[in-house]
Amino acid sequence: MTRSTTDEAAAPQLPSPKERRRLREAKSLSEEQVAAAVGVTRATVRSWETGRTSPRGRKRALYAKLIAPEPEAIATTAPAAAMTAPTPAPKAPETAPEAVPQTASKTAPESAAETAGESAVESAVDRNTDTDTGTEVRAGAEAVGERRLSPAEAFDELYTRTAPGLVRQAYLLTGRRALARESVERAFQLAWHRWPEVAVDRDPAGWIRAAAYEYAMSPWHRLRRAHRHPDAPPTEPGKRALFDALLDLPPAYRRTLLLYDGVGLDLPETAAETEASTPAAAGRLMTARAAVAEQLPELASAATPAEQSALLHDRLGGLARAEHVPVPRPARAVRTGSEDRARLWTRAAVAGVALLIAVTGLTLHTAPTHYEPPISPAERVGGVPPRGGPQKLTAQDLKLQKTLREQLAHGPERLVPQLR
Repeated sequence: MTRSTTDEAAAPQLPSPKERRRLREAKSLSEEQVAAAVGVTRATVRSWETGRTSPRGRKRALYAKLIAPEPEAIATTAPAAAMTAPTPAPKAPETAPEAVPQTASKTAPESAAETAGESAVESAVDRNTDTDTGTEVRAGAEAVGERRLSPAEAFDELYTRTAPGLVRQAYLLTGRRALARESVERAFQLAWHRWPEVAVDRDPAGWIRAAAYEYAMSPWHRLRRAHRHPDAPPTEPGKRALFDALLDLPPAYRRTLLLYDGVGLDLPETAAETEASTPAAAGRLMTARAAVAEQLPELASAATPAEQSALLHDRLGGLARAEHVPVPRPARAVRTGSEDRARLWTRAAVAGVALLIAVTGLTLHTAPTHYEPPISPAERVGGVPPRGGPQKLTAQDLKLQKTLREQLAHGPERLVPQLR
């Protein structure tokens, strides 16, 4: 036990799953190259970069060494700039090289806003939100000036700053106002339940956004009567066309378009959040833009992909601002709901275990103590001759039988047959 605790303490610290992928792509390393160097499969490396698993032991040390940034880059780059530095754009598919989005054209303020969790759609909708990148959420408490916030206060601040914009993003993703609000509140409830993990994440708002998107895009909502059909589209023709074009896209393509052109993420971050490779994310983005361009003539007339992205950014922001989405509940109510849900699941688990123990005890009490072989059921057997018996009486036999029954013989106590 002491050795394992010491080994875990001495193990190298790894960045968040999104940062692992960004560091690997910044060094131009593919998943196959990292897998060959560490001695694992490509699927294992992908699970490390999506957060499903984490390397251990010698593989953890090798993986940390492979993706570690260069020392000179750390010395010459500020911490905030290091988190928001743009990654090199991947190679475009050979079939359409001009359609790969440009990721290096973003300015430093835009990248800082993304790091603080302020999306383009969110900032366009709510201009009063705080975009100060110095206030970062950390486990236990965070420092804002000289005052340290408790976990509840840090959660409330993050909720107040990001929840309204996330509700509008979820509405653009699903077309359902009630489902959008429910998705964001459920994501924040999950975040409060796992707050020690979310608080130390590189982008807490991005963690919550991914959880809200996953819940909103669940296919099980189609079975619910309230969410079976989308809400009424906007009345303005331009916004109605964009709304219908978004809902006509497959969910994965719609999410990619919203993250890149609406939220403002770069292509590697969009691919990481959608759990796809960078070329696959680029292909989805090009297909989604082409489908939306059929409904928006001004988008089809854009000369470059950068102009298309800027135009879509403005159109999505205008659609999010124009629609009246429900206001999320207060942060305290969300935290209370998360705690109540956790208590409910805990009690349900305890009740399930108690029921299982009771059923097991009843089974042991009523079970037989020895084996009794079952009696074979009766079966009809064919081909066996019938049993022998008395022959059928003839007419003479019947007459004699009648005579014996009607007449009594005199003399000895016996019957004397009279034959004629």
